[in-house]
Amino acid sequence: MPRPIPKWYKVDNAAKIVPSTTKGADTRVFRITCVLKEEVDGPILQLALDRTVREFPYFNSILRKGLFWYYLDSSNIKAVSHEENKPPCSAIYFPGRRNLLYRVVYHGCRINLEMFHVLTDGTGAMEFLKAIVTNYLKIRYDYDDDLVLPVRASIRNKETDAFTKFYEKASGKPQENKRAPKRAYHLQGERDENLQVHLLEGTVSTSAFLEEARARHATIAIFATALYMEAIIKEMTQREKKLPVVLSVPVNLRNYFPSETTRNFFGVINVAFYPEHYDGNLQTIIDEVSASFDRQLKDDQVALTMQGYSKLEHNLAVKFVPCIIKDLVISMANDRIQRGITGTVSNVGKVTMPDILVPHIDKFSCFMAAPDAQICISSFGDKLVFGIASAFRTHNVMMNFFRSLTDMGIEVELATNDFDAQDDIGDEFAAQKAREDLLLRQSVRDAGKASDSSQK
Repeated sequence: MPRPIPKWYKVDNAAKIVPSTTKGADTRVFRITCVLKEEVDGPILQLALDRTVREFPYFNSILRKGLFWYYLDSSNIKAVSHEENKPPCSAIYFPGRRNLLYRVVYHGCRINLEMFHVLTDGTGAMEFLKAIVTNYLKIRYDYDDDLVLPVRASIRNKETDAFTKFYEKASGKPQENKRAPKRAYHLQGERDENLQVHLLEGTVSTSAFLEEARARHATIAIFATALYMEAIIKEMTQREKKLPVVLSVPVNLRNYFPSETTRNFFGVINVAFYPEHYDGNLQTIIDEVSASFDRQLKDDQVALTMQGYSKLEHNLAVKFVPCIIKDLVISMANDRIQRGITGTVSNVGKVTMPDILVPHIDKFSCFMAAPDAQICISSFGDKLVFGIASAFRTHNVMMNFFRSLTDMGIEVELATNDFDAQDDIGDEFAAQKAREDLLLRQSVRDAGKASDSSQK
């Protein structure tokens, strides 16, 4: 049987800056987790992964550096699932190394998919994980295909570069989020000396959170963004309150353009609030956040956001600049942009699975490595999960966030991979201890450090 012809893919426009901006704790790796109601069977998970990879061949690519741009090259490297043995969101991309840009690991009841952002965004990765979990449960319980197989996009539609498909030269109309402040407040705290990511997972009732949001005329995304802003302001000194709090909010462009791509297809809006406007009333922040969402999420503004990502590729002056120079310029430009960003709130949204599989699943959660901190929101049934990935060893801001929820009567269950943070969580929350820790036992984290050291 003849071998398939190798295939390569242009890196999509949202991903072009990723290799150049990967450094320190900001590995540009995100983790999406499915928590089952029983411990994961490793051999079955491998069988499920083998099946799923055939449905998503694009993900089995390696990243190569060309003369002018990075590109993805198809590979026949076998994806192998295994027990967790590294710190969460550890680096996946290593320049010059030929390896896959994702990993599938498990620990206890958790199936974790970690991906390098050059491959896809949260929506695309979630589709991949849902397919893995579906195949896993089909094998585990011998379910018939007709009972569980959802209607999925074709391989061709999954591999579509939606930025190129929907690109058209933008008009001269100004883009709202271009007016974001050049300098914003930055979170303070003790950073991890080993540049490892600290995770915190907060689980609440979806219906209870939604009820509180609707009572304030807000969506889940707006309510969470405003709560996070208030939590940050509570940690700021009077002098620091002269700076705005600016949160970056990714926007799923599939909600605005008819696309089933599992590649990157998102834009970003920046939402700013000046602490001097805060009068102690959360509704004041909600109103400003809501107005900013409304301005920036109009169809014409979202289209401009999408076109903005495509300008780089279509600019002839940039197209033929050598990649080594692009890396330097993009890295410097990203550093400048980050000065105007306090943090990120990403709403992955509601996760659905075939009805017959729902009783086997507890919840889904998401985490994204970040230079400071990022919140990822996801819901499954009546479990709404806030996944926080932070470069800091302490979680003061998020404690403010969750205290606000408990003050509203919303019960919060917290878990962490950071044993030092158990004291920070304290008795005011229903904290999961080492018996059912979030991702890693301490011995596993130490093993990961030893493994990393041995590779250097």
